[in-house]
Amino acid sequence: METLLLLEKEAVENLLPQKFPFVMVDKMYSFTETSLVSGFKIKNDNLFFDNGTFLEAGLIEHMAQSVALHTGYQFFLKNEIAPTGYIGSIKEIAIKKLPKMNDTIQSTVTILQEFAGITLVDIVTTLNNEEIAKGQMKTVLAK
Repeated sequence: METLLLLEKEAVENLLPQKFPFVMVDKMYSFTETSLVSGFKIKNDNLFFDNGTFLEAGLIEHMAQSVALHTGYQFFLKNEIAPTGYIGSIKEIAIKKLPKMNDTIQSTVTILQEFAGITLVDIVTTLNNEEIAKGQMKTVLAK
């Protein structure tokens, strides 16, 4: 099945508060008000690439930046500047497998609740349609 690409690297980076070399999302495949699918190709010059694998911290940062991309794109669609967001909490993260160099991971963000700048999400990360990580995060927008 071919995956449609909505936004590529440069457009994605413009919607994230993180800047090179700390960007862990380089594609957006789909967006709705309550979901997003992002992607990231693992390269050997990545800060979280070590000894042939993309580390757990990199996966978690990719998941968090996928949430930030959802927020950034929402504000972009309204022609507004997105406020900075922060991870409020991380819950029940399970990492089953670490990607290797040149692997492209995809994360599906599902918004569970959103109220007063606080967003609760489920995130599932896959590699070649195999679930490699999942968890919940709560993010908070700066006032």
